[in-house]
Amino acid sequence: MVPKTLTTDNAVDPATEIVLSHDLSAWEGEHFFAVPKDVPGEEMTTLSGDFITRVFEGPYRHAKNFEHDMRVAAKAIGKTAKDVFFFYTTCPRCAKAYGEKYMVGVAQV
Repeated sequence: MVPKTLTTDNAVDPATEIVLSHDLSAWEGEHFFAVPKDVPGEEMTTLSGDFITRVFEGPYRHAKNFEHDMRVAAKAIGKTAKDVFFFYTTCPRCAKAYGEKYMVGVAQV
């Protein structure tokens, strides 16, 4: 769900909307919303650098394995993955309806 401050400040563009999720632990995570402008009252972060991506299919419980795969992919090209994020292409209800659960791994190298 998009935070209310992003929708009330018209900071979300459905055509370019992407949310990158980063698990800090089994109980804590961060979510980075792509926005075209600063949002008052929200902590703003800029992600820049070089990234690699891979598409995975499977349930969320396999995300730890997919993160490992992203780190191996980075190593295969002579890089080290600093942070690994995931973009979930569908919500759980949609994934169930479509029968597939794609997620995109994004690793900063």
